[in-house]
Amino acid sequence: MPRQKDILTTGEVAKVCNVAPRTVSKWFDSGQLRGYRIPGSKDRRIPVSSLIRFMKAHQIPLDGLQSGNTRVLIVDGESEIVDVLKKVLGEQANYEVRTAHTGFAAGLECEKYRPHVILVDMHLADVRGQDVLKLVRGTDDLQLTKVIAMSGKLTDGQSQHLIQEGFDGYLRKPFHVRQVIEAIEEATAIVY
Repeated sequence: MPRQKDILTTGEVAKVCNVAPRTVSKWFDSGQLRGYRIPGSKDRRIPVSSLIRFMKAHQIPLDGLQSGNTRVLIVDGESEIVDVLKKVLGEQANYEVRTAHTGFAAGLECEKYRPHVILVDMHLADVRGQDVLKLVRGTDDLQLTKVIAMSGKLTDGQSQHLIQEGFDGYLRKPFHVRQVIEAIEEATAIVY
């Protein structure tokens, strides 16, 4: 299954917004639409997340964007946490949620499911959370996947160390579901 693009050209943005490419260039050059220029070129690139914020701010209909749900994989050995998160994230945030109770099962799910976000417990029975992160970062098809660490044993220093290791966020157990949704929204730059 092809993955939706997370970076668009000015021509693609123009099609989505039903305007001329030159109009998109003006939005970009004036700073209204955030993005970046390709080094050594005048070509512009706009992240989908920036485009959506821009479209919402200017009441541009989102019809031109492909819709779909954020795919979340929860990897935790505690069935109670997994079951509650799966139910609430699916109902309240409308995420498409899959689960795994071991690192091995997570690897299989990643291969089939291609999650946008992985919530991984740092203390799985068969692997460390860092190993799951390493697997994700080492897999070409998962380069855009965001990985959020979960643990009930995190100090402030350990939390910052996780970010330095490459995690896209962290959650301290016990947490409120709103915190989980905020962590997912903050970590992912791709909106589906």
